[in-house]
Amino acid sequence: MTVSRAALVEQARESIAKGSKSFAAASRLFDRATRERAWLLYAWCRRCDDLADGQDLGSAITHVDDPHARLAVIRDLSARAMAGEATGDPAFDALGVVAAEVGLPQAWVDDLIAGFALDADGFGPRTEDDLLRYCYHVAGVVGCMMAVVMGVDPADDATLDRACDLGLAFQLANIARDIGEDDAAGRCYLPQDWLAEMDVPPGETMRPVYRPRIAVLGRRLAAMAEHYEASARAGTPALAFRSAWAVLAAAGIYGDIAREVARRGEHAWDTRVFTTKAEKLGWVAKAGVQAARRGQWADAAARTGLWLRPERERTLSGRPAISEESHNG
Repeated sequence: MTVSRAALVEQARESIAKGSKSFAAASRLFDRATRERAWLLYAWCRRCDDLADGQDLGSAITHVDDPHARLAVIRDLSARAMAGEATGDPAFDALGVVAAEVGLPQAWVDDLIAGFALDADGFGPRTEDDLLRYCYHVAGVVGCMMAVVMGVDPADDATLDRACDLGLAFQLANIARDIGEDDAAGRCYLPQDWLAEMDVPPGETMRPVYRPRIAVLGRRLAAMAEHYEASARAGTPALAFRSAWAVLAAAGIYGDIAREVARRGEHAWDTRVFTTKAEKLGWVAKAGVQAARRGQWADAAARTGLWLRPERERTLSGRPAISEESHNG
């Protein structure tokens, strides 16, 4: 049975309200059409994440016995949605609607699913580049999708690079915040060479004796997140005012998560870091001022030294991007 667009939007709104209060707050700043499309895209991302990790609207990760079977479901339902078919799952039907309305590239859908495949294969980064490539697949590419939802041309690489940067900033903040939770689930997204540098044995990340050393790495992640967050602001002059307002609010809200991890040091994982409602409202106000003055970033410095998403790596180097298998395997 085909579900109406209005019903899909309402279910997506409920999903984001329960799954991400930070994104829900920022999304309210979009105009109605953009807001609904952002919700539809979020619903698909959230559903894929929940299927892959055995979560319920972003709850704690649980062990799943069949990660590759779950990945096959994600691939199948996403392919059907992108082909314009009804899937029977509202979140995947939401993908079909938003993809048709804004012209989401199939390659980006595939790139996000590749991120879930990395986790299904027990991915752990060896190097900082591995870490950033993972962050692209699970968040940077979502930044690109969101930019297109906001009206950016899929061929506008300069703006998409900045949108990707914001996704990278969000994921780096999440990784910094969730080091303890990931460790409890048997995962570690801290690069192996970072751990070796700090003389922290694999699998012992959260032992009390190593907390001060992990705090150093938490601050490193936070500093990286802040760097990409700053770069992302340079993309906002290409956006309409309300879209820029929402992006800048989200950047501040998520940025505060990384900054709080850095501030807490070795106590960052005693309790989960979050931004309060008052802090979110504060960023909504500050972001409104920033959005009105976003022209100040129109002549921002080039992204020298920042990580390149695979499409741009191919474009600028004239050669194929390194495959996930050869790079991480």
